[in-house]
Amino acid sequence: MSERPRLTVLSGPSGVGKSTVVAHLRKVHPEVWLSVSATTRRPRPGERHGVQYFFVDDEEFDKLVANGELLEWAEFAGNRYGTPRQAVLERLAAGDPVLLEIDLQGARQVRESMPGARLVFLAPPSWDELVRRLTGRGTESPEVVERRLAAARIELAAEPEFDVTLVNTSVEDVSRELLALMQVV
Repeated sequence: MSERPRLTVLSGPSGVGKSTVVAHLRKVHPEVWLSVSATTRRPRPGERHGVQYFFVDDEEFDKLVANGELLEWAEFAGNRYGTPRQAVLERLAAGDPVLLEIDLQGARQVRESMPGARLVFLAPPSWDELVRRLTGRGTESPEVVERRLAAARIELAAEPEFDVTLVNTSVEDVSRELLALMQVV
């Protein structure tokens, strides 16, 4: 008998490719449940409430925090993001593999509230490659890129806090390794 699926948390520095890996993984294995975060930011074109995010106002978010309804939450670029606790617990209880794609701060909060979670650190193949990915977007000013690189140095230094490190040399390979860790394959 295989053990019950446990919560898997994927984290790593900005620009490392977390979203790309998760999108590929879910295309290949749609049974992996990805938690939908609540956020105070406005929807972008094409985003739908309950699909990409649960869009809430500041007052609603304050209530979620006050009532302990978020597994973790963080502020990023002036907006708040959080993982609704109840849906995660229900999916785990049903035996579904559950994946959270969150930042370092959130991963640390999950470690506190759910010590049995498996924390997976997604690392870049090299610092130079991460710099290339962050600057290659071409959508941000040099000041924003510099801030992201400074944050990435701090995030990379947190790698020893994680249970497993996967190096993102190939989206397909990392997805396969992550699925194996989650016991989906």
